[in-house]
Amino acid sequence: MRTEIAAMMAKGAEQNISHDALRQVRDELGDCQRCKLHTGRINIVFGVGNPAAELVFIGEAPGFHEDKQGEPFVGKAGGLLDKMIDAMGLARSDVYILNIIKCRPPGNRDPEPDEMAACEPFLIRQLAALEPKIIVALGRYAAQALLRDTTGITKMRGKWRTYQGVRVMPTFHPAYLLRNPAAKRPCWNDLQLVMAELRGESTP
Repeated sequence: MRTEIAAMMAKGAEQNISHDALRQVRDELGDCQRCKLHTGRINIVFGVGNPAAELVFIGEAPGFHEDKQGEPFVGKAGGLLDKMIDAMGLARSDVYILNIIKCRPPGNRDPEPDEMAACEPFLIRQLAALEPKIIVALGRYAAQALLRDTTGITKMRGKWRTYQGVRVMPTFHPAYLLRNPAAKRPCWNDLQLVMAELRGESTP
């Protein structure tokens, strides 16, 4: 019992430290006007979830609903991501979710290089504060930005990569899965590799 209580207390302390570090990053981000996206946004979409999470999901950019609510992955793609997380035996509150960029591009267009560059220092600091065991990069832009690799997501997915010593699993973005249901099976295969890694069953 004492061991369990000590573990719970240590986990709580770890979460508080992570939470403080994330709050510092958010404070420094402020009312960001470092790129042109600030002129059309409603909210900065920083991230949401457990600051002591072992598993982090990174998407591309906020969409219409995310911009409106200030939270990542709350539209249809977010609903599918929630189902994916649930199928892994986890809850949204168990993981941390963020995007490569923090403001919605007009018309949900692809992020531009200067916008990604403006957000990158905050992404780096967020991940350093979170210290996850695994990152799941959702879609081409997230994977390419994180890994500095221009390979397409179809060829990149399903293969473990590394970012700052953290294992990264690139896979399809939920929005892509909504348009291409046949890709759900390979995506689920990728998530099964993630689940095995979380259980300590190392996979190549």
